[in-house]
Amino acid sequence: MTCEEERQYVPPAGQQWTTFEKMQQSGTHSNQFVEEQKGLKSITTSPEFGIGQTVYIIEEKGYRLMRDCMAYIDDKTVTHLNQEGGLDAIALSHPHYYTTQVEWAEAFDCPIYIHEDDKEWVQQPSDRIIYWSGESLELSEGLTLHRLGGHFDGGAVLHWAKSGGKAVLLTGDIIQVAADHQWVSFMYSYPNMIPLPAETVREIALKLKPLKFSELYNAFHREVAGQADEAVQRSAERYVAALEGHLF
Repeated sequence: MTCEEERQYVPPAGQQWTTFEKMQQSGTHSNQFVEEQKGLKSITTSPEFGIGQTVYIIEEKGYRLMRDCMAYIDDKTVTHLNQEGGLDAIALSHPHYYTTQVEWAEAFDCPIYIHEDDKEWVQQPSDRIIYWSGESLELSEGLTLHRLGGHFDGGAVLHWAKSGGKAVLLTGDIIQVAADHQWVSFMYSYPNMIPLPAETVREIALKLKPLKFSELYNAFHREVAGQADEAVQRSAERYVAALEGHLF
């Protein structure tokens, strides 16, 4: 079972189940939109559902991309986004956010991008899913996916080289923002606190070194607000030093 895999967990009281239709009919949930900066809007579900992730809508040169996915979608959400221009694509960082991605894609008549290394985790096949390969994929001018691996084999971050401003990296939790928002970290399993090997983190840092980005947003509404590329590199160095016994 997926919930018994090392990167997930079963709560002490056991699993609780609902359906997409029950959520929509209950009227208890709604999606909240926040403009984070020009061209970047966040969406969260209230009250919090599941693991409570944040989804981002990025608009660059008229191309509108949804970064990762959330379970809850309703007519109000579809209307709101369509009034702003709809969606041109959905790009996933890793399997924990697949959720109702097919329902979202059908609502906006758009493709879903998933790295082929994570194909085994897709539970709802769809012709809308495009399995990309290799180490990077340019979705549109200024919007490029980069496979880092780590948390999942196909784990991918999104580099947004925004026009007229400094670049942004959206990481899901392939890279996680620390409590002080000045450092980041890397894990194989977050709920079970299983670290990644030092060599894997070295490889992630090396892949990111050529990329410049001032800001970094994770999947839980945390942001590194300045010199984020430097924060990733020094965080990787600290992580490796800790694992190898040199930090303390």
